[in-house]
Amino acid sequence: MSQAAPNIAVIDYGMGNLHSVGKALERVCPTAKISVSADAATIAAADRVVFPGVGAIRDCMAEIQRLELDAVVADAIRQKPVLAICVGMQALMQTSEENDGVDCLGLLPGRVKLFSSKQPDGGVLKVPHMGWNRVEQTTQHPLWANIEQASRFYFVHSFYVDAGDHSQVAGACNYGLPFAAAIADENLFAVQFHPEKSATAGLQLLQNFVGWNI
Repeated sequence: MSQAAPNIAVIDYGMGNLHSVGKALERVCPTAKISVSADAATIAAADRVVFPGVGAIRDCMAEIQRLELDAVVADAIRQKPVLAICVGMQALMQTSEENDGVDCLGLLPGRVKLFSSKQPDGGVLKVPHMGWNRVEQTTQHPLWANIEQASRFYFVHSFYVDAGDHSQVAGACNYGLPFAAAIADENLFAVQFHPEKSATAGLQLLQNFVGWNI
């Protein structure tokens, strides 16, 4: 795996923030070969893979299955460093409450739940959770290298991951309740926030991913 010119595949299933992710990767590693693709062979040939996602989970899962990318994502996670972002992270779970209930890829234990706007103290929480929030690093991980504890990252989401295995939670955030902001499992790192929109800390995380060897 070349440190000087890594080959990075950004999975394109029509639901990702592909342009901004690609540009951010180019910024942290100008020599990288970045392929935005749904082609299984291209993704298999990459050194590392980014699995982004925005939008409704029902539409995301429909496109993943239509393009037969479910097996491609699973194979990538078994073989190389993978970074999942936002809905890409949620798609890895077993089920989501969104769209009256959707089966996800089931690659990680856990469910995706809707934030409740009604709080126990009678207050009202704005949904979606949008803007900057602190992430508590709950475990040491190479992707947290050179990122200060409790750094702020940028979030845009109405649903959150309720992890089934809390030992996999690598970063925690609080928005009305605590939720998993990052999950790590072997060569997979998944984040609910958008590193490509998270200024210095986000770019550092992407740089760490580019240099992450397993």
